[in-house]
Amino acid sequence: MRLSWVQVLTVLSICLSAVATATGAEGKRKLQVGVKKRVDHCPIKSRKGDVLHMHYTGKLEDGTEFDSSLPQNQPFVFSLGTVQVIKGWDQGLLGMCEGEKRKLVIPSELGYGERGAPPKIPGGATLVFEVELLKIERRSEL
Repeated sequence: MRLSWVQVLTVLSICLSAVATATGAEGKRKLQVGVKKRVDHCPIKSRKGDVLHMHYTGKLEDGTEFDSSLPQNQPFVFSLGTVQVIKGWDQGLLGMCEGEKRKLVIPSELGYGERGAPPKIPGGATLVFEVELLKIERRSEL
């Protein structure tokens, strides 16, 4: 099968636009959020200020696991949007339903940055999290 120059250039431009979509204007990568499991009934979605109960597994891009709540069966509990977690979580967990599972691919700028979190997370590392929202605690509004 022979490809014409037009076909080759078309494929090349599609590949380049995909790369440009995954990176920001300054060449920085953007947060990627994928829904792995949706729920049928979702009476409330997570928002800033909610206390979330999550299970998670964190890995580096090469698949090396650096942390997980699953072995201890102890959910991680935190307040969303209050800088208790990395920016990639504060952004990537908004609008989530109880029982939903997501995959977050977090660039270093929204994770631990150039310093990393030694010894398990090197500087500049992109982080991959598989997360499940178990429970939302919503504070009553005054």
